Amino acid sequence: MVAEGDAVLQRAGDTLLADLLIYREADDEVEAVGNVRLTSPDTSMTGPRLRMRMEESTGEFQTPSYTIKRQPPAVPEPALTMSGLPAVSPGGKVLATTGKMILPPPVTGSGKAELLEFRGEDQYHLKNATYSTCAPGQRDWEIGVDELDLDNSREVGTARNALVTFMDVPILYSPWMSFSLNNQRKSGLLTPSIGSTTSSGFEVSTPWYWNIAPDMDATITPRVLSKRGVQLNTEFRYLLDTPVNRAVPLGAALPDKGQVRLEYLPSDNQANRDRYGYSVMHNQSLGQGFTGMLNVNGVSDSDYFSDLSTRIAAISQGNLLRQGMLSYAGPWYTAALNVQSYQTLRNAENFQDLPKPYERLPQLTGTAFRYDLPAGLAFTMNAEYVDFNHPTFLLGKRTTLYPQLSLPFTTAAFSLTPKVAIHSTHYDLDGQDRPGALAWNNGNEVPASQSRTLPIFSVDGGFFMERDTDYFGGRSLVQTLEPRAYYLYVPAKDQRDIPVFDTGIAGFNYAQMFAENRYAGGDRIGDANQLTLAVTSRLIDPSGGEELLRATLGSRFYFANQSNQVFLPGETIRTENKADILAAFIGQILPKTFADLAWQYNPRDSLTERFAVGGRYRPAAGKIFNAAYRYDRNNLDQIDVSGQWPVSGGWHAVGRYNYSLEESRVIETIAGLEYDAGCWVGRAVVQRIATIANQPNDAFFLQLELNDFSKIGSNPLEILRRNIPGYGLINQAMADPVLAE
Repeated sequence: MVAEGDAVLQRAGDTLLADLLIYREADDEVEAVGNVRLTSPDTSMTGPRLRMRMEESTGEFQTPSYTIKRQPPAVPEPALTMSGLPAVSPGGKVLATTGKMILPPPVTGSGKAELLEFRGEDQYHLKNATYSTCAPGQRDWEIGVDELDLDNSREVGTARNALVTFMDVPILYSPWMSFSLNNQRKSGLLTPSIGSTTSSGFEVSTPWYWNIAPDMDATITPRVLSKRGVQLNTEFRYLLDTPVNRAVPLGAALPDKGQVRLEYLPSDNQANRDRYGYSVMHNQSLGQGFTGMLNVNGVSDSDYFSDLSTRIAAISQGNLLRQGMLSYAGPWYTAALNVQSYQTLRNAENFQDLPKPYERLPQLTGTAFRYDLPAGLAFTMNAEYVDFNHPTFLLGKRTTLYPQLSLPFTTAAFSLTPKVAIHSTHYDLDGQDRPGALAWNNGNEVPASQSRTLPIFSVDGGFFMERDTDYFGGRSLVQTLEPRAYYLYVPAKDQRDIPVFDTGIAGFNYAQMFAENRYAGGDRIGDANQLTLAVTSRLIDPSGGEELLRATLGSRFYFANQSNQVFLPGETIRTENKADILAAFIGQILPKTFADLAWQYNPRDSLTERFAVGGRYRPAAGKIFNAAYRYDRNNLDQIDVSGQWPVSGGWHAVGRYNYSLEESRVIETIAGLEYDAGCWVGRAVVQRIATIANQPNDAFFLQLELNDFSKIGSNPLEILRRNIPGYGLINQAMADPVLAE
């Protein structure tokens, strides 16, 4: 059959148009000549001539131009927290959602080829082809290949002699390249990362990703540091295929998983020694209520993070945790076996070794709880046995039993819970002859066997009241008023001979105002005859239950002075009858504007002990301004400003300024520019971290992101997300690019 002049052939969802169509029924072959256009729901191809066997989907298309559109999968919409930020981790992982799914914009790529061969259903082979996500009239970047195989059935592409050009300048070449067509994991080289730091000089990292199995992968990254040498970084991740994992609902966090990271730098040219770091994390569900956990970390030396990391969180670490735990959860009881130690690093400010914490070798804990006893009684039991070990300090074993009995009365508007408890502790001590073991007690010996038993009585009660109100221009909301009173009585008992293994003064905050012990840890049980009064008010959206605003005010009143027999070394004994006043506020104060405030005021000396205030304006994704001030009368006085904002055209500015008023120095500074050209994004970011006073470490990041294909250069996204709360991608949320994480 021959059709001539605006000829059309349709089959299923495909349409073929041409000046001339010839169909040979015996061969099931169609030939199209002149202004040929082949379209499907997601693909469009144009060219002068096409020949194809219809049923076999084999044939060829001469010098075609093509456009391919793909829809990335839907992603969960992050929920906003009360501070106005999306509920995501610093790495961008969604932590809480609205329950809705967001459909990202479709990815459209186009290009040309000398010849396109159809090699079966969803199988294509292109010769001398080009590809770009830029519009046909704006080819800012383009990849050219000698040969390109597209296997849509497996969603895999393979290219040979691939050359990426940006603004007609070649920037990346690969003799062979294999990549995923649906943004799924695929083994192969990732885009090199290029950067520079003051301590390590110019650096280049070339990651190789190994998709070992659907539940296992690894990334191996050689990192060349011009001042230090070649470092090898590896990361291995896995999920265990167990019945527990298979039963977890879709989207839930899998408990049986692990991650191993190893870093090794032989013969560091700056430090003249081998450098290494490692981290092993594993979580395991063993069935029948048992779970296991392992978290082991270590580095070769105390300066490892400050020399080789650009993360201030890593640089400020002082103790690296090494812990293993086995837990059991029964119907009304739990138990855990914990082994815990640390690698202690040197303080970067004064080059002194930090105090090494006590090791727990081992620690046994148990809890029991029954809330269904006669007459509405509730029973709770906490128990602990821990063997404290230390290379130089006093050694000791501590056994604790803490049974508690309460009688809750609860209605929709009222709650009252009286409680009685007995806190019993026994110590067996050793190593008093060690040098410095008794320094906390001025060198005086203490009994090797000690016991302490204290009764504890408390009453916790409150009201819950609400009313309808209008806010934000007549928006109907519910306002609550929630007064609360908490009385605590603990008699004084001489505890001066009891050593201090793991105990410190708990910070005075809202949660601690209603705690039974002013100390954190089990070596001191504070005496108490006190009343805590507080009131909270909230604004709630009645349609969905969303809490928009919360304000709290509270304080504590003492009916007796602190005993001079219950204190920690260096603690000032309280003699006043009033505690500090706490005030807190968080929530939305204006449309798109959020604020949070925390204030601790000392009425005895008319002093502010702690104060923190912050605000943010976030009118849209990619537009945010944060400002905060933090003050602690003892050791903190800082301002912190950060933001991301459009400047002009496609330009966006990003930055952070964290300054210590107390030390008169900058702690961390970030400044950068981003440019969105539609099909590519450029980022230039400078970071300065004060790892040591007057010896800052500078880092420079320059990245070119080719939309939906690759990121080239040094990646600053993690730093921007971590340091600029609310930072968003200016080229919208998309699936991961082809060649980069």
